Amino acid sequence: MKGKTLILLINSVALAPQSGLAQDMEARARAAAATSRTKSSDSDAITSNYVNPGLAGEAISTVDNSRSFTTNLACQKSATMLELLVQPGATGDITHMSIARDSDLDGSFDQNLTLPVPVSGICANGIVSCDAGSWNNCTPFQWDVASSGSLKLSQVPLTDLSACYCVNASCGSNLVLGNLNSVLKDLGGGIIGALTTADPRIGVAQASIEGPVIRYVGAQTTACTASPSLTSTSYRADPTAITGDATASAQASSVFQALAGSASATGKAEVTRSCSIDREINVKSWDYDDIVGAAGAITSVTACGTGCRRYQIRGSGTCGSVPPIYTATFDSIAPARIVSARIVEMGADDWVQARVNGQIVGYAGKRPWTGEALPSGDCRISGDPYYNRTAIDITPQLRAGAMTVGARVRAGGDGNWGYVTVEVQVDTACEVSERLVDLCAGYAQDKSCTLDSESVDGVTTFSNGVNTGLKPLAQTRLFGTGNCTFQYSRDFFERGRRYKCLIDNGEVSAPDLSRSAYIIDRSTETLLADRTASGDGTISTSTRAFSLPDRPAVPACEPICKTRAPKANSDVAISGVVGASQNDPAGWNSFYHSCTADNVCPLGEGEELVTACGCLDDFPEAAVMMQTVRLAGSDLACTAGTP
Repeated sequence: MKGKTLILLINSVALAPQSGLAQDMEARARAAAATSRTKSSDSDAITSNYVNPGLAGEAISTVDNSRSFTTNLACQKSATMLELLVQPGATGDITHMSIARDSDLDGSFDQNLTLPVPVSGICANGIVSCDAGSWNNCTPFQWDVASSGSLKLSQVPLTDLSACYCVNASCGSNLVLGNLNSVLKDLGGGIIGALTTADPRIGVAQASIEGPVIRYVGAQTTACTASPSLTSTSYRADPTAITGDATASAQASSVFQALAGSASATGKAEVTRSCSIDREINVKSWDYDDIVGAAGAITSVTACGTGCRRYQIRGSGTCGSVPPIYTATFDSIAPARIVSARIVEMGADDWVQARVNGQIVGYAGKRPWTGEALPSGDCRISGDPYYNRTAIDITPQLRAGAMTVGARVRAGGDGNWGYVTVEVQVDTACEVSERLVDLCAGYAQDKSCTLDSESVDGVTTFSNGVNTGLKPLAQTRLFGTGNCTFQYSRDFFERGRRYKCLIDNGEVSAPDLSRSAYIIDRSTETLLADRTASGDGTISTSTRAFSLPDRPAVPACEPICKTRAPKANSDVAISGVVGASQNDPAGWNSFYHSCTADNVCPLGEGEELVTACGCLDDFPEAAVMMQTVRLAGSDLACTAGTP
C-alpha cells in the first residue's frame, strides 16, 4: 500500500510541471493573440499599422512593438499623394470641392483642382451636377485623366456611371455632413480609380479622414520606370500570351527546375483546369473633345459641320519693333481620327503673320511679311482690311503631336487688329471592335487534357465528360449606348469550360505506410502503440501511456449581434432619384457586429438592436434574398421602345 501511495505521489509531482507548462503556454498564446488583434483585427488596423507606413517609407513595428524597421517597398514615396476637401452649401449640394495632388510623388503638391460645378450626386466613378437643391437639368461627369496626366472631369451619359446616389436637399437634409466619411471615401475612390487606371504603377491606400478632408498615401509599387506602361498590362490585350511567358520563365528559373526534379514533383496526378472563351465586342463613341483639345488665345469657336470646328486666334497689335504674338495650342489626343487641319483665313488691319510651331507659314497685309523682320510700309494705314483665304494644310503637324498656331499682329490706328482662323475636321463615327479571347486553346491542344464540362451562354453542353446534347440558340445582344448602340447576333458570347488534365512527372515508389497503419489501428486515447524496424530487419513493438493536456472550454461560436439604421433611398437612375418613385423611400441598412467580452452589442451611431448577441445564423435569409434577386432578374426584359 505504501508503494502504491509513493508511486501516485511521484506521478503527481512529475505531472505538475507539465500542467503548469501547458497553462503558461496557453497564457502566452492568448496574450500574443490579443496583441496581434490590436494591430491587425480589421482592415482599418492593418491599413494604419502596416500599409500606410509601408507605402510612405515610415517605420513599421513588430506585433509586440519590441522592434521597428523602415521599408522601401516602392521607387518613389509620398506621405500625402492626394488631398480632397468638400464643403456643402445651403442647398445640400457640395458647392466647394478642391483636390490637391502630388502627381510626381516628390512630396509636394503640383496640381490643384477646384470643381467648377456643384456636386448634387456621387457615383463610384464620377459625379452628377444639377440645379441647386434639385434633381433638374442634371449633367453626369466621369473622373478621367488627360493625356498630360492631369486629373479632369469628362461629361458622359449617366449609363457610364455606376452606384450613383443623391446628396442635395431634394433627397433629404444634411446628407453630406451626416454621412461625411462615406461621402469622402466615395469621392476619393472614384478619383483614385481613374488615376490608377491611367498609371498602373501607382499604389494607393487611405491615410486618414480629418473633418471634411481625406488624405491618401501613394507610391509607385510595381515598376521603377518613368513610363506608365508595364509588361504585365499587355496581358489584358493578349491574355493567351501569359501561358507561353509562364513556361519560358519556368524554364529559365533554377528554383523551378530544382523543384521540378525533386521527389515531391514526381508521380502522376489529375488536376482540374478552368478556362473561358469570351467574345468581346466594344463600342466606343467619339466626341470632338476626345480627339482634339485646344487652349490659349482663342477668341471664338464655331461649328463648321459634323466633327468640324473653326478656331479664331485674334488680338490687337503694335507698330513698335516687337509685334505681339497670340498663340493657341492644339493637342492631338487621337491623331488617327484627325481628318484635316488647315489655316483657312487670315485677316488684319494692318498686318498679321501666321506661325505653326514657330515657323512662318503665311500672312495677310498690304505688303509681304514672310520673315522675322518687320514688313515695309507705314503702320496705322487707314482703309480697308486685308484678307488671305488661301488654305494652308497643317494636318501633318497636328497629327505629329501638340501643335502651336500663332498670330503675330502689327497694327495701329483705328483698326489695330489681326486674326488667324484654324479649321480642324475629325472623325467622330462610332468605333466597333470584336475579338474572341480563347483561354482554352492550350488545354484543347494538350493530349493529356480531356473536356469535363462546358457551359455556353448558361446552357450546359458537357457534363462529367458527356455531351448533354443541348445546344444554345443564337443570341442577339445590344452593345454601346446612345447614338452608338449596335445589335449583334452570334452563335455564342460566353463559353466556360473545365478540363481534367493528367500530369506525369515520373514514377516514384509507393511509400511504406505499414507503421502508420499499425499506430492508427492499435492506439487509443490513453495508449500509444508503435512498431519499429531495426537495421537488421527485426521488427519490435511497444506501447506507452499517452495523454493530452487539459484544454479549456471553447465557445460554440463567436457571439455576434444584428443592428439596423434608417436610410432614405437616394440612389439615382436615368429616370431620376429612385426614392421619388417609391411610396415610402425610407429603408434600413443592416449591420453585424462582434460582441464584446461581456456579451454587449456595440451599437453604431443611429443604430438600433435587431437581434441580441448569440450564435446567429442568417444564411436562410441571405439565400432567400439572393434567390429573389435572381428570379426578378430572369423576369426582366429590355426593350427599345415605350411599352
